[in-house]
Amino acid sequence: MQHQLVHAIETALGWDGPAPMGSAFVRGRISDSALLPRLMTPARLLDTVMRRGLSNPQFRVFQNGRELHPGEYFTDTVTRRGQGIRFTNMTRLGALMGEGCTLVLDELDFFDPTLEVACRALQWWSHELVQVNAYLTTQDAAGFALHWDDHDVVIVQVAGEKSWEVRGTSRSVPMYRDAEPNNTPPDEAVWKGTLRAGDVMHIPRGHWHRATRTDRADGYSLHVTFGFVKRTGVNWLAWLADQCRREEVFRTDLDRWGASEAQAEQTAALTSATAGLADQFGPAAFLAAREQERPAARHVQTAGLFGPPTAVVCVTEFPPILESDGDHVAVTAAGKRLTFHGKALPALRLLLSGAPVDVDRAAIDTGIDAGELADILLREGLCAELTDELRSGYTGLVPPAQSSNAP
Repeated sequence: MQHQLVHAIETALGWDGPAPMGSAFVRGRISDSALLPRLMTPARLLDTVMRRGLSNPQFRVFQNGRELHPGEYFTDTVTRRGQGIRFTNMTRLGALMGEGCTLVLDELDFFDPTLEVACRALQWWSHELVQVNAYLTTQDAAGFALHWDDHDVVIVQVAGEKSWEVRGTSRSVPMYRDAEPNNTPPDEAVWKGTLRAGDVMHIPRGHWHRATRTDRADGYSLHVTFGFVKRTGVNWLAWLADQCRREEVFRTDLDRWGASEAQAEQTAALTSATAGLADQFGPAAFLAAREQERPAARHVQTAGLFGPPTAVVCVTEFPPILESDGDHVAVTAAGKRLTFHGKALPALRLLLSGAPVDVDRAAIDTGIDAGELADILLREGLCAELTDELRSGYTGLVPPAQSSNAP
């Protein structure tokens, strides 16, 4: 899937693909200023906060260095039917912003179609799961204290200004669940400065950092942080533990009471079987299975109730795998493997490109009944009907899919 944000990040950071991610701190700047308000604006963020049923800790507010109690910005009400509903008190929130505070909304891609599509494009690009959080800081409020994240992040400053300090790591590749604590930051800063609208920054996992507006007066800052959760050897071993259920030796009870010779024999058998399992299901197999088995993103499903869909788009979390032997095409994605006639390959490439596809246009361009293929892909959950809301997430950011009859 081609996406303007992916291209802008690569250009700004001097990357040619996602391989450099996690290797070093780097900054850059997006040259296309029109891309920034297309991603998010303060008004759109606040509108999302107002209209969605949010709760803590997904939506949090910080002021004077502390997290406010949800009761300071949420209001509970009861409907005439006795249903309790919690919503954001926008009057109180507006007063807090006037005083100076920081609003944090996690997983904004869950609510906003533009950022949903942006995260999906970044996932197809990086082959890692991605979520985006938004941070709106007003007046001279501080942000979080000096801290580190257990994942790589790409920060895009979309509006206003904010001062940052980035330091190196004090523990190599730290984890959220780790064998040792990681509580002491290094003394020297890698970079100190101001992010302005259009600036981009990549902070690898474990790098300490903080952001603030305490050195400023009136104004605000809005940035979005894309988090890339990479897999580690720990994750591979956890997955490998599930694969071991295939072998009887692993399903057998551990010998607690037997003679020492019998226990040693069992230990040797388990050790040998573990080595064999690790060879058979190596890290590459784990990463491939993770992508192929990941369910597709949530999407509207009408089952044709309102008529045949006029446009569809692939919504798998990672790029589908298409394999053709000439006579048949196998599609692997979202935990499924579907087989089609070999003639369907051009249309499948189009429908599974990650870009919105007009079904009738696809039929004309490929000479294949794209409507029938689209119905199958919709039914199997690999594609979604392109609602007006979902279409808005692609418009102007993802170029139209290019059809091809080439094998």
